[in-house]
Amino acid sequence: MNKTLREIAELVNGRLLKDEQIVISGVTNIEEAGSGDITFAVPPHLKKAETSNAAAVIIPEGIEEFNKPAVIVENPRLAFTQLLEVFMPLPQVERGIHPTAVIGEKVRLGKNVAVLAHAVIDSQAEIGDNTIIYPHTYIGRQTIIGCDTIIYPNVSVRESCQIGSRVIIHSGAVVGSDGFGFVTIQGKHRKVPQVGTVIIEDDVEIGANAAIDRATTGKTIVKSGTKIDNLVHLAHNVVIGQDCFLVAQTGIAGSVTVGNHVTFAGQSGSAGHLSIGDNCVFAARCAPIGNVPDNSFYAGFPGRPHKEWLRAEAAVHKLPELIKRINELEKRLAAQEQK
Repeated sequence: MNKTLREIAELVNGRLLKDEQIVISGVTNIEEAGSGDITFAVPPHLKKAETSNAAAVIIPEGIEEFNKPAVIVENPRLAFTQLLEVFMPLPQVERGIHPTAVIGEKVRLGKNVAVLAHAVIDSQAEIGDNTIIYPHTYIGRQTIIGCDTIIYPNVSVRESCQIGSRVIIHSGAVVGSDGFGFVTIQGKHRKVPQVGTVIIEDDVEIGANAAIDRATTGKTIVKSGTKIDNLVHLAHNVVIGQDCFLVAQTGIAGSVTVGNHVTFAGQSGSAGHLSIGDNCVFAARCAPIGNVPDNSFYAGFPGRPHKEWLRAEAAVHKLPELIKRINELEKRLAAQEQK
Protein backbone atom coordinates (compact mmCIF):
# COMPACT_ATOMS: atom_id res chain seq x y z
CA MET A 1 0.00 0.00 0.00
CA ASN A 2 1.24 3.49 -0.90
CA LYS A 3 -0.08 6.79 0.40
CA THR A 4 1.20 10.34 0.18
CA LEU A 5 2.02 12.18 3.37
CA ARG A 6 -0.99 14.44 2.71
CA GLU A 7 -3.28 11.41 2.57
CA ILE A 8 -1.80 10.14 5.82
CA ALA A 9 -2.30 13.53 7.49
CA GLU A 10 -5.96 13.41 6.47
CA LEU A 11 -6.34 9.89 7.85
CA VAL A 12 -5.04 10.87 11.30
CA ASN A 13 -6.46 14.39 11.34
CA GLY A 14 -2.97 15.86 11.48
CA ARG A 15 -1.11 18.92 10.20
CA LEU A 16 1.70 18.65 7.64
CA LEU A 17 5.24 19.87 8.09
CA LYS A 18 7.24 19.74 4.82
CA ASP A 19 6.93 17.70 1.61
CA GLU A 20 3.28 16.66 1.45
CA GLN A 21 3.80 14.59 -1.71
CA ILE A 22 6.34 12.17 -0.26
CA VAL A 23 5.11 8.58 -0.74
CA ILE A 24 4.84 6.29 2.30
CA SER A 25 4.72 2.51 1.85
CA GLY A 26 5.10 1.23 5.42
CA VAL A 27 4.66 1.93 9.13
CA THR A 28 7.19 0.79 11.73
CA ASN A 29 9.33 1.76 14.72
CA ILE A 30 12.21 4.24 14.70
CA GLU A 31 14.97 1.61 14.69
CA GLU A 32 13.60 -0.37 11.74
CA ALA A 33 12.21 2.48 9.64
CA GLY A 34 13.51 2.72 6.09
CA SER A 35 13.32 5.25 3.30
CA GLY A 36 9.68 4.45 2.53
CA ASP A 37 8.40 4.23 6.11
CA ILE A 38 6.70 6.53 8.55
CA THR A 39 7.26 6.23 12.30
CA PHE A 40 6.27 8.22 15.38
CA ALA A 41 8.23 9.94 18.13
CA VAL A 42 7.53 11.69 21.41
CA PRO A 43 10.01 13.21 23.87
CA PRO A 44 12.71 12.12 24.60
CA HIS A 45 12.96 10.27 21.26
CA LEU A 46 12.55 13.18 18.82
CA LYS A 47 16.27 13.57 18.05
CA LYS A 48 16.58 9.85 17.47
CA ALA A 49 13.71 10.02 14.96
CA GLU A 50 15.27 13.00 13.19
CA THR A 51 18.46 11.05 12.52
CA SER A 52 16.69 7.79 11.62
CA ASN A 53 16.18 6.45 8.08
CA ALA A 54 12.44 7.09 8.22
CA ALA A 55 10.88 9.05 5.38
CA ALA A 56 8.55 10.90 7.76
CA VAL A 57 7.68 11.08 11.44
CA ILE A 58 4.46 11.60 13.39
CA ILE A 59 5.21 14.14 16.15
CA PRO A 60 3.21 15.86 18.90
CA GLU A 61 1.73 19.33 18.82
CA GLY A 62 3.96 22.19 19.94
CA ILE A 63 6.85 21.27 17.62
CA GLU A 64 7.20 23.58 14.64
CA GLU A 65 10.73 22.78 13.51
CA PHE A 66 11.79 19.28 12.55
CA ASN A 67 14.50 18.03 10.21
CA LYS A 68 12.24 15.55 8.43
CA PRO A 69 8.82 15.65 6.79
CA ALA A 70 6.33 15.26 9.62
CA VAL A 71 2.68 15.02 10.57
CA ILE A 72 1.78 16.94 13.72
CA VAL A 73 -1.02 15.43 15.81
CA GLU A 74 -2.39 15.65 19.33
CA ASN A 75 -1.57 12.02 20.15
CA PRO A 76 1.21 10.41 18.08
CA ARG A 77 0.70 6.95 19.58
CA LEU A 78 -2.97 6.96 18.60
CA ALA A 79 -2.15 8.16 15.07
CA PHE A 80 0.50 5.43 14.76
CA THR A 81 -2.10 2.85 15.83
CA GLN A 82 -4.54 4.11 13.22
CA LEU A 83 -1.92 3.80 10.49
CA LEU A 84 -1.00 0.26 11.54
CA GLU A 85 -4.66 -0.67 11.15
CA VAL A 86 -4.71 0.82 7.64
CA PHE A 87 -1.37 -0.49 6.36
CA MET A 88 -1.47 -3.89 8.09
CA PRO A 89 -5.08 -4.97 8.59
CA LEU A 90 -5.91 -8.31 10.22
CA PRO A 91 -5.83 -11.31 7.87
CA GLN A 92 -9.11 -11.98 6.11
CA VAL A 93 -10.80 -15.18 7.28
CA GLU A 94 -13.13 -17.15 5.05
CA ARG A 95 -16.61 -17.15 6.55
CA GLY A 96 -18.67 -20.26 7.11
CA ILE A 97 -18.26 -23.57 8.91
CA HIS A 98 -15.22 -25.70 8.08
CA PRO A 99 -16.08 -29.34 7.21
CA THR A 100 -14.03 -30.61 10.16
CA ALA A 101 -15.70 -28.35 12.74
CA VAL A 102 -18.16 -30.02 15.12
CA ILE A 103 -21.42 -28.18 15.76
CA GLY A 104 -23.72 -29.47 18.50
CA GLU A 105 -27.50 -29.55 18.63
CA LYS A 106 -29.51 -26.33 18.75
CA VAL A 107 -26.45 -24.13 18.21
CA ARG A 108 -27.38 -20.65 16.95
CA LEU A 109 -24.90 -18.96 14.63
CA GLY A 110 -25.22 -15.32 13.60
CA LYS A 111 -24.52 -13.81 10.20
CA ASN A 112 -21.04 -13.88 8.65
CA VAL A 113 -19.59 -16.18 11.33
CA ALA A 114 -16.39 -18.21 10.77
CA VAL A 115 -15.93 -21.54 12.53
CA LEU A 116 -12.55 -22.89 11.44
CA ALA A 117 -10.99 -26.35 11.30
CA HIS A 118 -11.51 -28.74 14.23
CA ALA A 119 -13.32 -26.18 16.37
CA VAL A 120 -16.06 -27.64 18.59
CA ILE A 121 -19.20 -25.73 19.50
CA ASP A 122 -21.27 -27.66 22.01
CA SER A 123 -25.04 -27.84 22.14
CA GLN A 124 -27.23 -24.76 22.68
CA ALA A 125 -24.33 -22.33 22.33
CA GLU A 126 -24.94 -18.97 20.61
CA ILE A 127 -22.42 -17.15 18.43
CA GLY A 128 -23.06 -13.53 17.36
CA ASP A 129 -22.62 -11.91 13.96
CA ASN A 130 -19.13 -11.57 12.44
CA THR A 131 -17.45 -13.59 15.18
CA ILE A 132 -14.44 -15.78 14.30
CA ILE A 133 -13.74 -19.08 16.07
CA TYR A 134 -10.22 -20.24 15.18
CA PRO A 135 -9.10 -23.90 14.92
CA HIS A 136 -9.04 -26.32 17.86
CA THR A 137 -11.17 -24.06 20.03
CA TYR A 138 -13.90 -25.41 22.32
CA ILE A 139 -17.08 -23.45 23.08
CA GLY A 140 -19.08 -25.11 25.86
CA ARG A 141 -22.75 -25.90 26.19
CA GLN A 142 -25.11 -22.93 26.54
CA THR A 143 -22.26 -20.45 26.22
CA ILE A 144 -23.18 -17.13 24.61
CA ILE A 145 -20.69 -15.14 22.53
CA GLY A 146 -21.43 -11.67 21.15
CA CYS A 147 -20.73 -10.02 17.80
CA ASP A 148 -17.38 -9.14 16.19
CA THR A 149 -15.45 -11.26 18.70
CA ILE A 150 -12.22 -13.11 17.82
CA ILE A 151 -11.31 -16.33 19.59
CA TYR A 152 -7.87 -17.54 18.55
CA PRO A 153 -6.69 -21.20 18.34
CA ASN A 154 -6.74 -23.57 21.29
CA VAL A 155 -9.00 -21.49 23.51
CA SER A 156 -11.46 -23.21 25.85
CA VAL A 157 -14.63 -21.41 26.89
CA ARG A 158 -16.49 -23.78 29.14
CA GLU A 159 -20.21 -24.28 29.66
CA SER A 160 -22.68 -21.49 30.42
CA CYS A 161 -20.18 -18.63 30.14
CA GLN A 162 -21.00 -15.29 28.51
CA ILE A 163 -18.57 -13.47 26.24
CA GLY A 164 -19.46 -9.99 24.99
CA SER A 165 -18.97 -8.25 21.67
CA ARG A 166 -15.63 -7.11 20.22
CA VAL A 167 -13.78 -9.35 22.67
CA ILE A 168 -10.38 -10.82 21.73
CA ILE A 169 -9.24 -14.05 23.41
CA HIS A 170 -5.71 -15.19 22.57
CA SER A 171 -4.41 -18.72 22.13
CA GLY A 172 -4.37 -21.06 25.08
CA ALA A 173 -6.64 -19.00 27.32
CA VAL A 174 -9.25 -20.80 29.43
CA VAL A 175 -12.47 -19.11 30.47
CA GLY A 176 -14.68 -20.94 32.95
CA SER A 177 -12.21 -23.42 34.46
CA ASP A 178 -13.16 -24.60 37.96
CA GLY A 179 -12.32 -22.35 40.85
CA PHE A 180 -9.90 -23.70 43.46
CA GLY A 181 -12.40 -24.73 46.11
CA PHE A 182 -11.96 -27.60 48.60
CA VAL A 183 -13.11 -28.62 52.07
CA THR A 184 -10.45 -30.43 54.12
CA ILE A 185 -11.78 -33.15 56.43
CA GLN A 186 -9.36 -35.22 58.47
CA GLY A 187 -6.54 -34.29 56.13
CA LYS A 188 -8.43 -35.17 52.95
CA HIS A 189 -9.46 -32.52 50.43
CA ARG A 190 -13.01 -32.73 49.12
CA LYS A 191 -13.87 -30.71 46.02
CA VAL A 192 -16.53 -28.02 46.32
CA PRO A 193 -18.58 -28.03 43.08
CA GLN A 194 -17.94 -24.88 41.07
CA VAL A 195 -21.39 -24.26 39.62
CA GLY A 196 -21.22 -20.53 38.86
CA THR A 197 -20.29 -18.85 35.60
CA VAL A 198 -18.01 -16.25 34.00
CA ILE A 199 -19.19 -13.05 32.33
CA ILE A 200 -16.77 -11.22 30.04
CA GLU A 201 -18.25 -7.88 28.98
CA ASP A 202 -17.71 -5.98 25.71
CA ASP A 203 -14.30 -4.81 24.41
CA VAL A 204 -12.25 -6.99 26.76
CA GLU A 205 -8.96 -8.56 25.59
CA ILE A 206 -7.62 -11.72 27.23
CA GLY A 207 -4.00 -12.71 26.70
CA ALA A 208 -2.44 -16.06 25.84
CA ASN A 209 -2.62 -18.76 28.51
CA ALA A 210 -4.68 -16.61 30.85
CA ALA A 211 -7.08 -18.49 33.15
CA ILE A 212 -10.35 -17.04 34.39
CA ASP A 213 -12.11 -19.33 36.87
CA ARG A 214 -15.85 -19.75 37.07
CA ALA A 215 -17.55 -18.74 40.30
CA THR A 216 -18.29 -21.26 43.00
CA THR A 217 -21.82 -19.91 42.87
CA GLY A 218 -22.80 -16.68 41.16
CA LYS A 219 -20.46 -14.95 38.71
CA THR A 220 -16.85 -14.12 37.99
CA ILE A 221 -17.01 -10.84 36.05
CA VAL A 222 -14.61 -8.89 33.85
CA LYS A 223 -16.21 -5.58 32.96
CA SER A 224 -16.05 -3.71 29.68
CA GLY A 225 -12.79 -2.38 28.26
CA THR A 226 -10.44 -4.27 30.58
CA LYS A 227 -7.24 -5.65 29.03
CA ILE A 228 -5.69 -8.82 30.45
CA ASP A 229 -2.12 -9.79 29.54
CA ASN A 230 -0.63 -13.28 29.09
CA LEU A 231 -0.45 -15.72 32.02
CA VAL A 232 -2.88 -13.84 34.24
CA HIS A 233 -5.07 -15.78 36.67
CA LEU A 234 -8.41 -14.57 38.02
CA ALA A 235 -9.81 -16.84 40.72
CA HIS A 236 -13.45 -17.66 41.42
CA ASN A 237 -15.94 -14.87 42.14
CA VAL A 238 -13.48 -12.10 41.26
CA VAL A 239 -15.00 -8.90 39.85
CA ILE A 240 -12.73 -6.70 37.71
CA GLY A 241 -14.00 -3.21 36.90
CA GLN A 242 -14.03 -1.29 33.64
CA ASP A 243 -10.92 -0.34 31.66
CA CYS A 244 -8.40 -2.03 33.95
CA PHE A 245 -4.93 -3.31 32.99
CA LEU A 246 -3.78 -6.66 34.37
CA VAL A 247 -0.19 -7.20 33.24
CA ALA A 248 1.66 -10.51 32.77
CA GLN A 249 1.65 -13.08 35.60
CA THR A 250 -0.75 -11.14 37.76
CA GLY A 251 -2.86 -13.28 40.08
CA ILE A 252 -6.06 -12.13 41.78
CA ALA A 253 -7.28 -14.39 44.59
CA GLY A 254 -10.91 -15.36 45.08
CA SER A 255 -13.76 -12.96 45.80
CA VAL A 256 -11.75 -9.78 45.23
CA THR A 257 -13.66 -6.79 43.87
CA VAL A 258 -11.54 -4.40 41.80
CA GLY A 259 -12.76 -0.94 40.81
CA ASN A 260 -12.51 0.85 37.48
CA HIS A 261 -9.26 2.01 35.81
CA VAL A 262 -7.01 -0.09 38.05
CA THR A 263 -3.56 -1.28 36.93
CA PHE A 264 -1.84 -4.38 38.28
CA ALA A 265 1.74 -4.39 36.93
CA GLY A 266 3.73 -7.54 36.14
CA GLN A 267 3.77 -10.34 38.73
CA SER A 268 1.53 -8.38 41.09
CA GLY A 269 -1.51 -9.80 42.82
CA SER A 270 -3.95 -9.59 45.65
CA ALA A 271 -4.98 -11.56 48.72
CA GLY A 272 -8.55 -12.84 48.68
CA HIS A 273 -11.82 -11.19 49.72
CA LEU A 274 -10.52 -7.62 49.34
CA SER A 275 -12.09 -4.48 47.95
CA ILE A 276 -9.87 -2.33 45.73
CA GLY A 277 -10.98 1.17 44.78
CA ASP A 278 -11.01 3.01 41.46
CA ASN A 279 -7.90 4.43 39.75
CA CYS A 280 -5.39 2.40 41.78
CA VAL A 281 -1.95 1.35 40.56
CA PHE A 282 0.03 -1.60 41.94
CA ALA A 283 3.71 -1.67 41.00
CA ALA A 284 5.42 -4.85 39.78
CA ARG A 285 5.40 -7.68 42.36
CA CYS A 286 3.13 -5.71 44.67
CA ALA A 287 0.47 -7.62 46.60
CA PRO A 288 -2.00 -5.84 48.87
CA ILE A 289 -3.32 -7.84 51.83
CA GLY A 290 -6.00 -5.37 52.95
CA ASN A 291 -8.66 -3.20 51.35
CA VAL A 292 -7.28 -0.36 49.22
CA PRO A 293 -8.99 3.07 48.85
CA ASP A 294 -9.53 4.92 45.58
CA ASN A 295 -6.59 6.61 43.82
CA SER A 296 -3.89 4.64 45.65
CA PHE A 297 -0.40 3.87 44.34
CA TYR A 298 1.00 0.80 46.12
CA ALA A 299 4.30 -1.09 45.96
CA GLY A 300 6.05 -3.95 47.72
CA PHE A 301 4.90 -6.91 49.75
CA PRO A 302 2.80 -6.60 51.70
CA GLY A 303 1.50 -3.81 49.48
CA ARG A 304 1.70 -0.33 51.00
CA PRO A 305 1.67 3.25 49.71
CA HIS A 306 4.48 3.81 47.22
CA LYS A 307 6.18 6.67 49.10
CA GLU A 308 6.19 4.62 52.29
CA TRP A 309 7.70 1.69 50.38
CA LEU A 310 10.41 3.96 48.91
CA ARG A 311 11.38 5.18 52.40
CA ALA A 312 11.54 1.60 53.67
CA GLU A 313 13.68 0.50 50.74
CA ALA A 314 16.04 3.43 51.26
CA ALA A 315 16.36 2.48 54.93
CA VAL A 316 17.14 -1.15 54.04
CA HIS A 317 20.06 -0.06 51.85
CA LYS A 318 21.50 1.86 54.82
CA LEU A 319 21.43 -1.17 57.11
CA PRO A 320 25.00 -2.44 56.42
CA GLU A 321 26.48 0.93 57.36
CA LEU A 322 24.21 1.22 60.40
CA ILE A 323 25.21 -2.26 61.59
CA LYS A 324 28.87 -1.35 61.16
CA ARG A 325 28.39 1.81 63.23
CA ILE A 326 26.50 -0.10 65.94
CA ASN A 327 29.29 -2.68 66.17
CA GLU A 328 31.85 0.09 66.53
CA LEU A 329 29.77 1.80 69.24
CA GLU A 330 29.38 -1.51 71.11
CA LYS A 331 33.16 -2.00 71.06
CA ARG A 332 33.74 1.54 72.34
CA LEU A 333 31.09 1.06 75.05
CA ALA A 334 32.64 -2.26 76.11
CA ALA A 335 36.06 -0.59 76.31
CA GLN A 336 34.67 2.18 78.50
CA GLU A 337 33.01 -0.33 80.80
CA GLN A 338 36.30 -2.23 81.22
CA LYS A 339 37.99 1.01 82.33
